[in-house]
Amino acid sequence: MVKLAFLDLVPVREGDSVADAMANAAGMAQAAEAAGFARYWVAEHHGMEGIAGAATSLVISHLAAATCKIRVGSGGIMLPNHAPMVVAEQFGTLDALYPGRIDLGLGRAPGSDQIVARALRRPVRDEEQGFVQDIQALQSLFADDGRTGVSATPGAGAGVSLYILGSSLYGAYVAAALGLPYAFASHFAPAMLDEALAAYRVNFRPSAVLEEPYVMAAMQVVVGDDDAEAEFLASSLYQSFVALRTGTPGKLPPPVEGYRAALPPQALMMLDQVMACSAIGGVDKVAAKVAAFVARTGVDELVVTSSVFDQVKRRAGLAAVAEVAAAI
Repeated sequence: MVKLAFLDLVPVREGDSVADAMANAAGMAQAAEAAGFARYWVAEHHGMEGIAGAATSLVISHLAAATCKIRVGSGGIMLPNHAPMVVAEQFGTLDALYPGRIDLGLGRAPGSDQIVARALRRPVRDEEQGFVQDIQALQSLFADDGRTGVSATPGAGAGVSLYILGSSLYGAYVAAALGLPYAFASHFAPAMLDEALAAYRVNFRPSAVLEEPYVMAAMQVVVGDDDAEAEFLASSLYQSFVALRTGTPGKLPPPVEGYRAALPPQALMMLDQVMACSAIGGVDKVAAKVAAFVARTGVDELVVTSSVFDQVKRRAGLAAVAEVAAAI
């Protein structure tokens, strides 16, 4: 059985408020826990009215309080936006509140444009060099080894698990060099998936926290009663991708019959590229797609994400994916 994680963007649906999105996220976390998922992650984005996870550590606390045992964390915290000391204090607090349940996935993209980055009051710098320095500072703060010259309270001695996120080769090399688990964002940037996983495995150096490579990779999954219903449900996701790529992002729209058929060829090509790592269909089709993805990647853990407007269908999809994973 392959381990499962769920990645939630905390989407705000058309007609809903941020409070509604938070309630939906809590319901999804409870459904993931009931289905046997290993962890539930929230992604940091800023300046987008359709995504409510900007204050990621607060959302993690909300979800951890709504559940009992599932690990909860970030997929991820975008380090260019935060001082390591602040991240250590926030996640040290989470670890104190929910011991043994908190993950800290780290990314090097800002998750916003330069206008939003300035509003966050973080200086523009070399992302690659700064990313490694910030990770090492976080490790030092959690270990309380004195290398940063300060002590984080909360944070010092916290049992927070670190993960490196990536959608290119750079994150793979960083995770390998530091001996940390690696999660690839193939749910929206699948092009370099195979190359990145190979680079991570070949270059991996054992560390105090991990003796062997640990690979996670994400895919979009939409499960319907049959293939036709799944395509209908997935049209909300298709609309969101098209809106994002054309500079008009908004709230998660309701599904539309025949949406793909009405798109111009260039939009269809974009969707096919973005959705290359996806499983959309009835249970049998999803099972075949998931099994093929796991066989292709050899992942230790499959990260599932699903932007479905109907929350009952969205939660039911988690249970279906858990049954599929149990058979792999």
